[in-house]
Amino acid sequence: MTTTSIRAAAAYIDSWLAFRQRYLRVPGVQAAILVEDELVLSTAHGHADVASATELTPTHLFRIASHSKTFTATAVMQLVESGAVRLDDPLKSHLPWITGAPKVADISVREVLGHASGLFRDGDDGDFWQLTRPFPDEDELRALITDESAILPPNERFKYSNIGYSLLGLVIAAAAGIPYNDYVTRNIVERLELRDTYPELAAERIADYATGYTGISYRADRIPIDHVDTRGMSAATGFTSTAADVCRYAAAHFFGDDRLIGDASKRLMQHQEWTVDEGGKDGYGLGLGINTVGERRLVGHGGGYPGHSTRTMLDPKERIAVSVLTNAIDGPAQELADGVFKLIDLAEKSTDEPVGADADRFCGRFANIWGVIDIARLGDQLLVLSPARPDPAESPSELRVESDDRLRVVKSLGYGAPGEAYQFDFDGDAVRSINGAGGMTFYPIESFTDQIADRARISATGG
Repeated sequence: MTTTSIRAAAAYIDSWLAFRQRYLRVPGVQAAILVEDELVLSTAHGHADVASATELTPTHLFRIASHSKTFTATAVMQLVESGAVRLDDPLKSHLPWITGAPKVADISVREVLGHASGLFRDGDDGDFWQLTRPFPDEDELRALITDESAILPPNERFKYSNIGYSLLGLVIAAAAGIPYNDYVTRNIVERLELRDTYPELAAERIADYATGYTGISYRADRIPIDHVDTRGMSAATGFTSTAADVCRYAAAHFFGDDRLIGDASKRLMQHQEWTVDEGGKDGYGLGLGINTVGERRLVGHGGGYPGHSTRTMLDPKERIAVSVLTNAIDGPAQELADGVFKLIDLAEKSTDEPVGADADRFCGRFANIWGVIDIARLGDQLLVLSPARPDPAESPSELRVESDDRLRVVKSLGYGAPGEAYQFDFDGDAVRSINGAGGMTFYPIESFTDQIADRARISATGG
């Protein structure tokens, strides 16, 4: 039933994402939903490049940044399964040169995977994240760790470290006998036949990348940001992919899927090592974040790269993966991914009685001067939703078909006019207007957009 209900809800989820992209003024949003082995949604809205008005497509490439850590952790677990690495190995057992940094040399592979190493995040000059200088290469990475002033004792607390994961890339290269990028390409990307996934900037496909943009917190308009190679930090932040490919990769972390690693390794990766927020809601395992959305425990990762903000989450037991990629440094990828899962959960809820015949004819997006509502069929429910809210499943009103042109509000908060009706004016199968619960008129959003644009002003006389 999960696949069936999500497949049925996919059209509304796609419409909601389109609304949020426009409403939040994000240049572009690319998203995908995978259930079991079926990609039930692969979509894109907005622009890959604003200046040229190039529409974003599901095949445009994004920098997925710290998603790279999940690939790195998976590669480590592959080497653990083969016996080439142990989780308790100190870094010095694979990187002999690291003995020059005594505080770092005895840190274990597991401590780095779980961000328990105490290592600094990016060193004392992290302005490569602002592209004022190149990302560090391997030699610069080695030099960075000789400064031990910002290192905490291991296992004192959760402390996120891009430098730590960059070192894990060197551990993988040493244990496997081939460069990190080659190892993950052969043993993850090619094994899963991910045709749009690369461990670094794919220079030969530069025309396929979505242009990244600055934020709007410090300037009214967005400025394009160049794509660069992350060099020695690819194991922490270098990966390129699409939402569909990321979902296909995430599926290899469903329990019972042994294409990359076994279930024992997955349980280690998905076991919460640390709580990362004061409320104890969110945590971190070995290369995977752990989040609760509604009543669902999800694992995954986000990514922040200059110009791109991304988020992927999966339910490894129910075998659902959601990925949302945005091409703005302040893009609301996590908010949108959370919203997709909340809509999935809403679609899977049952109701006490059927919605009534021909419920789909009432569905659509409607507007008046106060805002926008969606009347949507999700599972066996007919609902009034507010797409402008960050949480699309917040306080929906539940409807029943009363006649061929009337819906009744059968469940709602007191502000949602319980017991009142939505009276539809149809022109054939098309909705002309709705006299909504509360008495105000709504129009299909397209006609209302034209209507409001035609008004020079709105006055008490209707002029």
